[in-house]
Amino acid sequence: MLLRFTKMHGLGNDFMVIDLVTQHAQLSAKLIRQWSDRHTGIGFDQLLVVEPPGNPDMDFRYRIFNADGGEVEQCGNGARCFARFVQDKRLTAKSEIHVETAGGPIILNVNADGQITVDMGAPRFSPAQIPFQADTEALTYTLEVGEQQLQISTVSMGNPHSVTLVDDLDSFPVASLGPLIEKHPRFDQGVNAGFMQLIDRHHARLRVYERGAGETLACGTGACAAAVAGIRLGHLVSPVSIQLPGGSLHIEWAGPGQPVMMTGPATRVYEGQIRV
Repeated sequence: MLLRFTKMHGLGNDFMVIDLVTQHAQLSAKLIRQWSDRHTGIGFDQLLVVEPPGNPDMDFRYRIFNADGGEVEQCGNGARCFARFVQDKRLTAKSEIHVETAGGPIILNVNADGQITVDMGAPRFSPAQIPFQADTEALTYTLEVGEQQLQISTVSMGNPHSVTLVDDLDSFPVASLGPLIEKHPRFDQGVNAGFMQLIDRHHARLRVYERGAGETLACGTGACAAAVAGIRLGHLVSPVSIQLPGGSLHIEWAGPGQPVMMTGPATRVYEGQIRV
């Protein structure tokens, strides 16, 4: 059987996107790992799957699988590509698209200028909601990583994030500390490890070591988590421009209990077919 797919990216965070509304396929972790290999497969950070919704109030179900084959709750850059994909494929004519995810419902808006705004929902900070092992909720926590003690903020954007403030993002050892934080035993389900350098009250730089994918050129939920952490700590003021290696995302957050709004591009690279 030939399965149609689209290769897309959001600021360099790249995806294989498949429509399982009009097509049918059985996915396995082994198959996803084969497809994700950049030498022998298609190559991607995440696989995005479009499915019919389980909830009649939703337009679609959105599933995300990392390159290692594990399913995760949320992906902000993927959400923007998801919106572009379902419009391009004429699966919907709506400009406001309601989508169910493993991390909760989100709303996608395709703007007239081609940019896509995602209502990512309200961030969560309770250790149990991250999940993160801590006795009480706090703005920052001390995390022992190897022989170092890091001050981190934790945020759930439907998936778990840690945010560490650094003085010099270019020289910070993301490649070595990222995987240690990702699999730290205090994060029961692993974590996306973000490292943020403040520029001014409305601008910051960010690198993210993503759970199950390694460091990527961009992470939408990571940008949301970093902006929220910076605002809570009093370092940043909404709106915030988060500069990632692949480009910038515009983040707005009005405060606790309010949704995080993320705006950025989504790009189609090519269409293809793969034999299953």
